Amino acid sequence: MIRRAAVCPSLLLTAALLAGCGGGDPATSPSASTGEATAASSSAASSSTAPSSEAEDTPTDAAPFEGDTQPATREASADAQVTVSEIRTGRQDGYDRVVLEMGGTGTPGWDVRYVDQAYAQGTGDPVEVAGEAVLQVTVTGAGYPFDTGVEEWAGPDPLPGNGTQTVTEVAWDATFEGTSVAFVGTTGEAPFRVYALEDPTRVVVEVADLG
Repeated sequence: MIRRAAVCPSLLLTAALLAGCGGGDPATSPSASTGEATAASSSAASSSTAPSSEAEDTPTDAAPFEGDTQPATREASADAQVTVSEIRTGRQDGYDRVVLEMGGTGTPGWDVRYVDQAYAQGTGDPVEVAGEAVLQVTVTGAGYPFDTGVEEWAGPDPLPGNGTQTVTEVAWDATFEGTSVAFVGTTGEAPFRVYALEDPTRVVVEVADLG
């Protein structure tokens, strides 16, 4: 009787150990499943937050398109001295975009409006712009390259629309006495809006599709 009682606890201990070993299968282990889920979640998060080239010129809090055909203006900061280094065009859902990227100091201002005819600064010579209407984009607080240390945009001039629907082309008129001018040709006097972005400094003009 004493011998039989001593054996039973040993058998129970062995069974418990075997049961514990059987529960460690990595295919069914809760910790393994949690690890795989975490890795999958991290991968999904990485792909969903990857930046896109189109988003670079779009504010994160961009509202649905609201604009009109009236002149849009903003004052430059007192210390503004910027040079336009790049111009690009692009297509978004329901509107076209023209971006003027610049470097220098301070915050540029602008005066954007439709004009009957494009004229060059300084000389007053007519500037040919393809399209039924001309949207004049005047950047204020502009400086010459030798003042800002930024190389000025050199073309192509005119710059054709890149898959655009309303914007036909952009003609550049360089810098003169604190202002830089670009003429945006359009298929008609469509509503537009203007805003600024930073890092790098950009003035963005968006022109809505005509019905």
